Amino acid sequence: MKKYAFGLFAVSLILASWQRAWSEDVSKPRTLEVAQSLDDLGRELQDLFGRWRGYFMPGVPQEERPLISLMLQNREKLSLSDDQVKKLDQLRTEFQKESIRREADVRVGEMDLKSLLEAEPVDMPKVEGKVREIERSHADIRLARIRAIEKAKELLTAEQKKKLQELMAERSITRFLPRDEQMTV
Repeated sequence: MKKYAFGLFAVSLILASWQRAWSEDVSKPRTLEVAQSLDDLGRELQDLFGRWRGYFMPGVPQEERPLISLMLQNREKLSLSDDQVKKLDQLRTEFQKESIRREADVRVGEMDLKSLLEAEPVDMPKVEGKVREIERSHADIRLARIRAIEKAKELLTAEQKKKLQELMAERSITRFLPRDEQMTV
């Protein structure tokens, strides 16, 4: 149900933008502004769905899964100590802060890239540098996630790691079963 609610929300935003654009005196600059807004919305939705796909689709590399959150959600099953919970929560918070900063860098970089692409003629060396800078920020986010997960795994005992693997396997199996079958597994 939640999947459909977000989709409906996105569609309503698009329709509201179109209605507002076409109900007013449509001029060329306004039409371009609406088109740009829709392009921006499309990119944001693509980014959001990409993240969702990473969390909810099978075959996602282990380093891309929200492993620390899974550990914290299953603290009782993993028999985590209060100290472990505190350290895991701190790792997650630190990663989230770093991720927000890096994602902001990516968004600013995308805005800069857009400006570079609007110039006539396009300065390809600057465009290439900006694209590489943006992709470096994406890589930095991914590496920060992997580092945080590895630090989190270091906090677990061998028995807790084994239990975590079982939870991850169970989660992979039950994630896509109908809701009534999930309850019986």
